[in-house]
Amino acid sequence: MTQISEIAVIGLGAIGWGAALSLLEEGFIVYGVDKNSEKLERFAEQKGEACTTAAEAVKNVKIAAVYVVDDAQTEEVLFGETGALTTASEGTLFILSSTIPPSSATQFSERLIEAGMLVLDAPVSGGPALALRGELAVLVSGSTAALEIADPVFHAISSRVHHIGEEPGQASKIKMLNQMLTDIHVAATAEAMTLATEIGVDLGTMYKVINNSTGSSWAFDVRGEKLIRKDFKPRAPINNVTKDLGIAEREANKAGLNLPLTSAAYQLFTRASENGLGQEDGIAVAKLLTDSAETVDSEEPQSKESSWSLFSKNTSK
Repeated sequence: MTQISEIAVIGLGAIGWGAALSLLEEGFIVYGVDKNSEKLERFAEQKGEACTTAAEAVKNVKIAAVYVVDDAQTEEVLFGETGALTTASEGTLFILSSTIPPSSATQFSERLIEAGMLVLDAPVSGGPALALRGELAVLVSGSTAALEIADPVFHAISSRVHHIGEEPGQASKIKMLNQMLTDIHVAATAEAMTLATEIGVDLGTMYKVINNSTGSSWAFDVRGEKLIRKDFKPRAPINNVTKDLGIAEREANKAGLNLPLTSAAYQLFTRASENGLGQEDGIAVAKLLTDSAETVDSEEPQSKESSWSLFSKNTSK
């Protein structure tokens, strides 16, 4: 870059951290915001500018990207007592990249625009590894003028940018649908592989055959391989899966729709989270299915130590 740019990255979680480092690599001065003091220390070691509040970071910049967990945190870092809007100058561009309900993305965008700001609804897809490599996929909706300003940012953090339209909230709708399909496919992969193991089918053979058949999917390809390796290190932890399916469930309810597959997947992942699997990869839901299989026709409760035998090795640490 011929000219150094400045940006605030609010939320240095799995995706925000990778995005912030990618921006540093591209020559941006990055003001990183997080509540975790150890993470801020690590960020300072990477030559980033560590900030404890969004207000502190945004007063220095004209572009801010938000990568927090949910809509409640998004509202706090934007509009709270130490939120970005308390110090942002007129015309600052806010890139909303958290996975939040489309209705929230629309509402937050409207509030920011009313305050004289520019906004892009820009959720991302790809996971922590791609974030670190600057290869995320960005789904973005908002004005062409805002998109032009954000272009160097998206160039630094992503390999693909899908411009959905000019109305904020549209990108979050597509992101919600993508997560809904992905998570249902992960649940289906876990069910199929659990059944295969129970009936004596070799998982390696099953994986090779189905991966070249109509039953394959991205989830089966990537998460199925993780399950075979008993690798539950989270690409997307079950707690995040539950959050994302909850968004789809609520939006469906608002639309007056009954989506039985989404509801079933949501309940399954919620149960997995309640059983202590929340920080493991979504495919670890197979452990819960194995647990259910072992307790069929048994009135005696099974301990976790005696359950999950098929997929018991945990490599997430």
